[in-house]
Amino acid sequence: MAALPGSGIAPAQELPITSTTLDNGMKVLVEEDHNIPSVALYFFFKVGSRNERPGATGLSHFFEHMMFNGAAKYGPKQFDQQMDRAGGSNNAYTSEDMTVYTDWFPSNSLELMMDMESDRIQHLAFDPKIIKSERGVVYSERRTSVDNSNRGLMQEQMQAAAYEAHPYHWPVVGWPSDIEAWTMDDLKQHFAMGYAPNNCVMVAVGDVKTDEVLRLAKKYMGPIPRHDPPPPVRTIEPKQTGERRAIVHKPAQLPLEMIAYHIPAAHDSSFPTIEVLRALLAQGQSSRLYRRLVDRDQLSIDANAFAQSNLDPGLFVISLQPRSGVETAQVEKAAFEEVEKLRSAPVSDAELQRAKNQLLADSFRQLQTIAGRANLIGRYEVLYGDYHKLSTRGEDIEAVTIADVQKAAAEYLNTDNRTVVTLVPEKKTGVSE
Repeated sequence: MAALPGSGIAPAQELPITSTTLDNGMKVLVEEDHNIPSVALYFFFKVGSRNERPGATGLSHFFEHMMFNGAAKYGPKQFDQQMDRAGGSNNAYTSEDMTVYTDWFPSNSLELMMDMESDRIQHLAFDPKIIKSERGVVYSERRTSVDNSNRGLMQEQMQAAAYEAHPYHWPVVGWPSDIEAWTMDDLKQHFAMGYAPNNCVMVAVGDVKTDEVLRLAKKYMGPIPRHDPPPPVRTIEPKQTGERRAIVHKPAQLPLEMIAYHIPAAHDSSFPTIEVLRALLAQGQSSRLYRRLVDRDQLSIDANAFAQSNLDPGLFVISLQPRSGVETAQVEKAAFEEVEKLRSAPVSDAELQRAKNQLLADSFRQLQTIAGRANLIGRYEVLYGDYHKLSTRGEDIEAVTIADVQKAAAEYLNTDNRTVVTLVPEKKTGVSE
């Protein structure tokens, strides 16, 4: 990786990836890395909560669980058992835009993994007893991650308040009544829609031979028939025309506050600028919100921010944890003042370069592992529209100017585009933060 002048951090060079599309439409991306005898095999299905509908929310997340519960060749629990015997491990995650299955294993188990993956993609079992059991597991997860989690509930309320029309309005885990009400027809229709090979990107990174991966992909994935993928999401969220606020009353030791602004989709040309803007505001102890709220004025225990990288326009979210005895209005006022400074005055060259270096260092760390690369390659292919954009990330970040930052702050971080959610504590024992 060639270092950037003055930064010591390098942008990603073109990764040696081979791209092939099978006859059934499945895209296969392979990068050989023979430094360790292991493989990261990821499957990105382009189906998430944005592809659901009112009354049937949470189905994508449900299948993240169901896919480990047996198919035609490998029965219940067999996927995990075979993986464990082979010395591997696996996981999965669901977002608004996709469902991703992750396998890590010794390279000599590649064919077994392909066989097991093809089995569950094509022949997933719909056993009513297992469905009932997993429905209970998912409902329990919702209680843990949302109902009994202050931050989880805040996040859910923030999405619901910020989005009026777009499917990002509902939570990935689903609304409680929908989890209880899914029918067998709902499940089968969603699976057929989302788990088409032509709706999937397979990424293999590690100690593999590209020709062997493609041979096995054609053998095991090639026979899976293509079918209609999810229909396009046509709803465009209307422009927000005024600040929205939501109040959450819940047992807590301290108040919490989340501030969200609408931003463009991940593939938008302005997204690198938004990432730099986030780093300036809230990445590390040198960031503006940390210096002002945590270090100097000691109003908040922490001050964080993240920018959602989504297929459709997402949210730029600031999260604040006021100190004991500090009113949320006081913390909020200080945070808004720091946002306004970015809108009204240019940052310095040194501050801008520091933010860029932090972002590039984060990318560098992710690219150091085969799992990190597999995840990034797939995410860039799905969310950014082309895995090649991963190789230009360093250039894109470095190209952000002082004027770009001020323009983006003025355009997106404004009052009319803002949603504020505040948790007002109710004092009880046994509180989950």
